[in-house]
Order: sequence, then structure tokens, then C-alpha cells
Amino acid sequence: MSRGYFVTGTDTGVGKTTVSCALLKAFAARGKKVVGMKPVVAGSENGQWCDVEQLIAASNIRVDRQHVNPYAFDPPVSPHIAAQQAGIDIDLIMIQHAYQSLSHQADFVIVEGAGGFLVPLNAQQTGADLALALNLPVILVVGMRLGCLNHALLTVQAIRASGLLLAGWVANCIDPEMLVLAENIATLEQRVGSPLLEIIPFGFKTNKRAALDIFKVLDQ
Repeated sequence: MSRGYFVTGTDTGVGKTTVSCALLKAFAARGKKVVGMKPVVAGSENGQWCDVEQLIAASNIRVDRQHVNPYAFDPPVSPHIAAQQAGIDIDLIMIQHAYQSLSHQADFVIVEGAGGFLVPLNAQQTGADLALALNLPVILVVGMRLGCLNHALLTVQAIRASGLLLAGWVANCIDPEMLVLAENIATLEQRVGSPLLEIIPFGFKTNKRAALDIFKVLDQ
């Protein structure tokens, strides 16, 4: 039976795709069939959606692209606004069906959310509702920069309030000049209450060799 994780973040641009690709490559290096999924993406460049392309490249099976990415919008704005502008309503049931198709083909499905955990997807539902619909354990990516403590702890609170399992969190060092980095990570270790899975250094590249030994705690 397929396993999966829902990767969310403290904000947009904190490294969800980096972590999702690292997870895919780590599981693939252990002989697993893996596929990445980006249910909703907003913001294209030259007709391509970079997050989706990276997830496809990190997967080791080929599947229907429409299942990998059911909803793609050109403007780099909140998904619910991009969908409104396109005259589309993001349907979580459609995303569930796409996920189920992927889960029948892979050992692991890594689902990358859009923006932060509570980003609106339509008039009523958010990224939290999507994670609940898929019923996946959550991995939180914390972009280590000034202000991340509040963002991380609020997101942890929201994940737990939803009833989902927070499988762990990742400290992604996106600001090479962040002051007292180690102290900030230690503070989150004390307060999050779920395991710190990885500290990803600034400039990390998700090649197979780099991914091989990470996230061991998730493959038990």
C-alpha cells in the first residue's frame, strides 16, 4: 500500500519543493517507486511551473501529468484568486481522485502544498482542508529567517488543531546571514513537539548522493 506525506511550509518561498524533492530522492535511493504531486500551483515562467517540473524530475516513475498537477495558474498570486480570475473552482474531490491514482502506482507519494498551511484554495477551503482530504501526515518546512519562530509555532498549532499528525519538521536555512541560527533551531526543537528531521544548509542541492542519507526516520 502506498505511503505519503503532505509537505507544507511556514510561508511561500521557504523550500517546500527542495524538501519534497529531497524526500523523493531519498526514498528512490532505497529502491522505492516514488512520485511527487503538486495539486495546485500558481506562478509560471516562460510557460512552465518550476515546482512541478522539479517534482517530475525527482520522481522515478512516469504518470499522467494531470494527476501530478491538477490545477496550474499563470499569475503568482494566492490560488483562490488565480482560480477566480480563470473562472475555475478548485475541487478537492478531483484532487483526491488524482492522488488515489498516483498512490496505486507508487510506494511513496510526496504531496507539496501551495504557500502556507492555511492558504485559501476556494471560497470555503484552505490548504488544511486539502491535507485533511488526503489524510496524510504532515511535514513542516520552516524557512529559517527572522520571524520564523512565530510563523512556525502558529503553523504547528494549526496542523494540530486540524487533527493531522505532524510527522516532523525541517529547518531550511534560506538566509545565509541569519543571526543566532542555532539558537533559533534549538528554540523550535524545544517547542514544536515533533522531531526535527533535517537541517538543510543554505544552497543545498537535491542530488541523489546528497539525499541518500537524509530523512532516515521516515522510512521505518
